[in-house]
Amino acid sequence: MRRFVPLVFTWLLAGLAGLVPNRLTAQQNRGELIQFSGLVLTSDSLKAIPFCVISRGNHGVVGYSDISGYFSFVAAKGDTIYFWHVEYESSLVSIPDTVKGNRYYMVKLLTQDTINLPVMVIRPFPTRAAFDHVFVHRDIPDDELERARKNLEAEELKEQMRLKQADARQSYQALMQQRASVMYYQGQAPPMNIMSPLAWAQFFEAWKRGDFKRKKKK
Repeated sequence: MRRFVPLVFTWLLAGLAGLVPNRLTAQQNRGELIQFSGLVLTSDSLKAIPFCVISRGNHGVVGYSDISGYFSFVAAKGDTIYFWHVEYESSLVSIPDTVKGNRYYMVKLLTQDTINLPVMVIRPFPTRAAFDHVFVHRDIPDDELERARKNLEAEELKEQMRLKQADARQSYQALMQQRASVMYYQGQAPPMNIMSPLAWAQFFEAWKRGDFKRKKKK
């Protein structure tokens, strides 16, 4: 028992001696912390790069640049800071150990990164022969083909335009165009259609169709 007490006392002294240097080291490391701030800009046009990911050594992500490219976080002297963005080449910077004071500023320039992807061709069929076979031999239903033909006929389109009511926007545009035409020729005689080539062309077409022939009375 007498031999055990000195041993316990020696272990306690050794433990206290080990804690004192660790505490001093922690205080020294705490004194090396600085506020690291700066801007992340493009190298060619000096434009701000928002949302750039910033990591500190093995500590992981420590911050991001804001919409103006500004960043600010706590780091330590001698740390290696990584900057990476999906559109730019990744870069790193080391904070000097000789920094005086508790603040360090810098402007980080990133270069545009170009990624060339291999050519990819998307085809509806695995081979050209399969496409040619389907294109030639595919049976189109008669009802769908007939419906498409009717929808594209000129008389059907005119009938649909006649039955369809004009909305407020179309009516307003037509009214504004009419008023603009009246105001444009205000104080002068408007042009006559007798000098219009389009009107003469319509006249000749009507003449050929016989629109001006007298109809026989029954």
